[in-house]
Amino acid sequence: MAAAEPKGARDRRRVIIEGVQPEIDGGRFPCKRVVGRDVVVEADIFTDGHEAISARLLSRFERERRWREQPMEPLGNDRWRASFTPERLGRYRYTIEAWLDPWQGWRRDMEKRLAAYQDVGVDLIIGGRLIEAAARRALDGDGRTLADIAAHIQDTTIDITERIRVAMADETNELVSRYPDLEHATRYDRELEVAVDPVRAEFSSWYELFPRSTSPEPGRHGTFADVERRLDYVAELGFDVLYLPPIHPIGMLRRKGRNNREAAEPDDVGSPWAIGSAEGGHMSVHPELGTLDDFRRLVCSARDRGIDIALDIAFQVAPDHPYVQEHPSWFRTRPDGTVQYAENPPKKYQDIYPFDFESPDWRSLWKELASIFEFWIDHGVRIFRVDNPHTKPFAFWEWCLGRLRSKYPDTIYLAEAFTTPRRMERLAKLGFNQSYTYFAWRNTKADIIAYMTELTTTELAEYFRPNFWPNTPDILTEYLQLGGRGAFMSRVVLAGTLSSSYGIYGPAYELMEHRAREPGSEEYLDSEKYQLRAWDLDREDSLRHFIARLHRIRHENPALHDNRTLRFHNVVRDGFDVDQLIAYTKSSAGPPVTPTGRAIYKYEHLVPPPPGPDNNLILTVVNPDPVNRHAGWVELPLEKLGIDPARPYQVHDLIGDARYTWSGAWNYVELDPGVVPAHIFRISQATED
Repeated sequence: MAAAEPKGARDRRRVIIEGVQPEIDGGRFPCKRVVGRDVVVEADIFTDGHEAISARLLSRFERERRWREQPMEPLGNDRWRASFTPERLGRYRYTIEAWLDPWQGWRRDMEKRLAAYQDVGVDLIIGGRLIEAAARRALDGDGRTLADIAAHIQDTTIDITERIRVAMADETNELVSRYPDLEHATRYDRELEVAVDPVRAEFSSWYELFPRSTSPEPGRHGTFADVERRLDYVAELGFDVLYLPPIHPIGMLRRKGRNNREAAEPDDVGSPWAIGSAEGGHMSVHPELGTLDDFRRLVCSARDRGIDIALDIAFQVAPDHPYVQEHPSWFRTRPDGTVQYAENPPKKYQDIYPFDFESPDWRSLWKELASIFEFWIDHGVRIFRVDNPHTKPFAFWEWCLGRLRSKYPDTIYLAEAFTTPRRMERLAKLGFNQSYTYFAWRNTKADIIAYMTELTTTELAEYFRPNFWPNTPDILTEYLQLGGRGAFMSRVVLAGTLSSSYGIYGPAYELMEHRAREPGSEEYLDSEKYQLRAWDLDREDSLRHFIARLHRIRHENPALHDNRTLRFHNVVRDGFDVDQLIAYTKSSAGPPVTPTGRAIYKYEHLVPPPPGPDNNLILTVVNPDPVNRHAGWVELPLEKLGIDPARPYQVHDLIGDARYTWSGAWNYVELDPGVVPAHIFRISQATED
């Protein structure tokens, strides 16, 4: 009886592909990029024995059938890399193909033999046969050329030096490599995806204001027309996203009063997040703000100034929202027959009803909620801040955002989810383009470095885009309550230089609003969430000009447009680390950033080009102590930053416009929060003739 065929004998693919990055949860979720940003792909690729291997990265747009091919380069120790550049919004697919490459093995061994002055006559014949095999796989014109080359190098009547020259020529190698033998090639066992977003998903500056507080007349409810008149101010500050809290009718039943009092006075305006009344719901606008036509005019006027209007989407209702009467099954009922209002014990939100996503009528609920996004997209909105998405089912967001992004790939969704890390990460995987973070509470040097290291040097960097907010209408940290002007200045610099996307709640921020409702609270006293506020935008101590300067720096320096190359540096005095000086660089042409599966994204052995026109290099130094002056010596790893350590280099302080000439790795800095608590240096080094 014949012996049984060995298991796997029919599969003669000997190349192994593993450790592919980026690959999020085994390919369950896409990584993220913006249009024009490279996707750098790495993998461990190896085989048994000593044969040479070749590999290529395959990529294609989701609606294309033909793969684009990019040769992968070996990094050493079986690690390979290649990249491709997405050019369109939507989804791209990518995978890897690798194979044993006798031709490359022949070239490798031939170089060794020639270096050892060995007789290579037979080896030329072997090489010629490999070229003949490639000729049979090639297209007609290339096939004839390859056949001629094969005949030439096997012709013993020709001088052997000439035969070697032709065989080892780069042109020959390029032509043979174009037609590899893929009969037993290994294709990675899955196709991975990258979600490609608008550039503003990666680089944006958000400004939040309450439209009802934009009236130039104190005590009068603001309108969309008032917001339109405020646009020049927002543009002057340099923001490109104007975020509006909910603009819908506000419930009358159980309306909250000033400072979140349970009993409202007749003239109290209520919370915009208590959405809906007899005047309409999520697809209506508050009548005191204006009409839908007024809103569309605002959207167009903002866009003319390079500003996108972002809307707050909060999936919750006031007790008198039309949904409560029209769809009672969408809400949970208490044993006493009343509708369950929102709670976070001991806090009670009697003016808000949450949706019951476990409702038997969940399908119609899901469709209705998705239609809210589509309604506002039809009215020109392309950016949404989503309120508390972690309190809604993950399955809903995967379905809803998947549907929206397939129809409207130019939309951006910011997740306002201050919750546990795993929940925040899951929302990012499910399709949120940006995410609020814990930045507001990371105030020490150690905390900032640890947090940014996590965000930029782990797999998080592939799908979790941080949007840093030093304050929000809900968050007035103790640091800002007590720190004074220096605290507000240092936090906005940290937010705008550590993260490529950041935002502030204004005018509270530039006017340094710091009064808490009570000790130990992060709630503002006289919060705009519950009342109209009149702001003096022309106040002499406003930070408006400082913030505008920061934004000019952000826009003029590509190094600050993403977080890929963030690198922290030592600051020392008298042999000890200076805890109150934080120093870090970003580069527009730094080493590629992608996980290696071994340590971090940075490739220390890759040196970027010198700082100059082709490489924007920014050094930021911040003093987070809002009261005291601090000084120290900053250490820069010059060669790793592309700086010639043998020559001086210039640092230009883009905030104060001073210029300094530095030499060597160690240089002195001193920052007084009473003046300006930060330097943002652009580093340059003149090239030698």
